[in-house]
Amino acid sequence: MNKVIVRIKGGLGNQLFCYAAARRLALINKAELIIDDVSGFVRDIQYQRRYALDNFHIEAQKAAPGERLEPFERYRRGLIKFSAKLYPFSNRQYIEQEGFDFDSRLVDYRIKNNTVYLDGLWQSENYFFDVGDMIRQDLKVVPPEDQANQQMSKRILACNAVALHVRFFNKSDAASSWQNLHENYYTQAIEKISKKVNNPHFFIFSDNPKEAKIKTRLSTDIVTCVDINHGDENAYADLWLMTLCKHFIISNSTFSWWGAWLAEFNDPKPIIFAFDQFSSKDTVPNRWVCPPFK
Repeated sequence: MNKVIVRIKGGLGNQLFCYAAARRLALINKAELIIDDVSGFVRDIQYQRRYALDNFHIEAQKAAPGERLEPFERYRRGLIKFSAKLYPFSNRQYIEQEGFDFDSRLVDYRIKNNTVYLDGLWQSENYFFDVGDMIRQDLKVVPPEDQANQQMSKRILACNAVALHVRFFNKSDAASSWQNLHENYYTQAIEKISKKVNNPHFFIFSDNPKEAKIKTRLSTDIVTCVDINHGDENAYADLWLMTLCKHFIISNSTFSWWGAWLAEFNDPKPIIFAFDQFSSKDTVPNRWVCPPFK
């Protein structure tokens, strides 16, 4: 049977993109999906990320050492990546992402050599939109069972909850990092959504909730900081809470992108405000509302 061996890497949002693109590739090729949950993290010294997809309804098998190109994984991977680039894209056994924008060649790829390795972030729904219902089923979050998250979920479900995500990229100088969205974005989005939604209550999700609350300038009676899940190992719990919200103001982060996307077809249909400032110009769907707001 043909195999698609996907190299999972990055934070939770990027890991979900890796999975979704590979799931679709395996599905259209009638291939078995194998998840390499190791090699994408062994050299992640800066962020020290770890595989984080065990809390989803994913049934794919984990890669055996040989499927992770062990032993001498780094050297073997380098060789197979170099060799693959000598061939046309359609004949490559190792597919590594080239650039960040949507590459339609992956959508059209058909397996010819039994096994293909997939290595990239693939930050666009175009890689899997045609199987979106299946991806949403696979990526339903297994709810955390602790009391704090269960109580927060009840609060979210009891109101017109708006998930508001503020990402701080530079921990040493969070307020001034050029990657951090300007407060004007949040001010405009909050104003617009307040006109469209009756009695909205904003639930702030952030790696720095205290700073985020200051940045968004919301009155204390209409805002709740979700500050109960700490560390990458608990990010799935915040994502679960986010998907329970009725509307979204997302940051330039794949984490909140997935929160909105997984909830997009809830009833009633969410309003999603997004800032189109990702690595790829194809990341934010055209149907989402982006500045300048109308």
